[in-house]
Amino acid sequence: MDSMIKCVRSAADVLTGKIISRDAVIGIVGLGYVGLPLMLAMTNQRFRVIGFDVDDKRVRELNEGKSPLKHISDNKISSAILTNRFEATTDHSRLGEPDAVVVCVPTPLAIHREPDLSILIRATEAISRALRPGQLIVLESTTYPGTTHELVSPILERNGLVSGIDFLVGYSPEREDPGNQEYSTPTIPKIVGGEGEDALKVTIELYSAFVNKVVPVSSTGAAEAVKITENVFRAVNIALANELKIIYAKMGIDIFEVIDAAKTKPFGFMPFYPGPGLGGHCIPIDPLYLTWKARERGINTKLIEVADEINSAMPNYVVARVREAIDKRNGIGLSRARILVVGIAYKKNVDDVRESPALRIIEELIAQGASVEYYDPLVPTISDARGHPELRGKKSIILDTETIARFDAVLIVTDHDAIDWQLLLEHCRLIVDTRNIIRKIGMRGYESKIISA
Repeated sequence: MDSMIKCVRSAADVLTGKIISRDAVIGIVGLGYVGLPLMLAMTNQRFRVIGFDVDDKRVRELNEGKSPLKHISDNKISSAILTNRFEATTDHSRLGEPDAVVVCVPTPLAIHREPDLSILIRATEAISRALRPGQLIVLESTTYPGTTHELVSPILERNGLVSGIDFLVGYSPEREDPGNQEYSTPTIPKIVGGEGEDALKVTIELYSAFVNKVVPVSSTGAAEAVKITENVFRAVNIALANELKIIYAKMGIDIFEVIDAAKTKPFGFMPFYPGPGLGGHCIPIDPLYLTWKARERGINTKLIEVADEINSAMPNYVVARVREAIDKRNGIGLSRARILVVGIAYKKNVDDVRESPALRIIEELIAQGASVEYYDPLVPTISDARGHPELRGKKSIILDTETIARFDAVLIVTDHDAIDWQLLLEHCRLIVDTRNIIRKIGMRGYESKIISA
């Protein structure tokens, strides 16, 4: 046993040395919103990175220096390629080449809103088939506490190697915020946990090489719980803001005015703002991973589930506000209305429509008979419409004076900076604003056209 421990420590020390000298080769599984920023941070610190993905088109374009994401420039990808620090491949048999492999694959919800770990399982199985002694495997995908220890490590061990003896396993939750100009991968503190002391040590060393601050926790389960807690906190507080919006609207009180005044208190209050519903790959999904895991232990997560109900109901609330506004202002029913939805990405200044409330809103408006088009300068075509197949392929209109005038109402769902708000205000008949963007940017003289939702 002592010789085994010595062997592991020797392997951990060897990998630590390779990380420090930048001789370690890093593999990244999943080249999307998490994997690509991670790759850039690593290559900027002189690591060689092999990126793995199942999307042939994405891999081909990356190797040509083309970025699949609007907030990451082609120049950044090209620079990593030209310096021979990055290559992308679909050949998962090469997963034995890297010294450390970081897994950044999606962990969505299944049709019945339970965790869907099928993509993670397939990725882990591919790593297991190529796994060699001395490698470090780190999971970054958001998931329920216990996934790394109970699911990932056992799959990796199927080839006969043993976690903590032959190879090391860590967990470090992604904290990417696409479109955020203030924070990037190197400047966002990184939580890390390991399956044992050596795994933690090497995982800390890896991330310390390209992240300004690393925060170790006691286990991979604790690290998984940190990420879940962050997103549960946001989901619950957004649900509170959404519920207050509905209450205050009935009282004739502007929720945005209330929150902006409340946040002047220097302690005991943190502002969260209401909206048309939750979107993206984290906040609408991650809390339900925890509720699923809690039910396994016989625990009811009442607050989280109520928050999910409130947030999930917001698209229907928005549609009801549009219907009321159309009836009141134009004297026509929604079934005869022409609606322009502005912004369909799940948040401003990104091109990601995963779980976007705009997709549900468009579907419901169409179901109630409205004629619906959308405008989004960052999403010219809806190509990724998981759960909304009838919207796949729908294209953004071109925004101009004549086009705007054709619609009975404009519904603002996502407030991209690139949108010409002045053009919309001058030529629309009615605006239903779910983001308070019109008042926020201070445009005066158009108040009669604006309905808050």
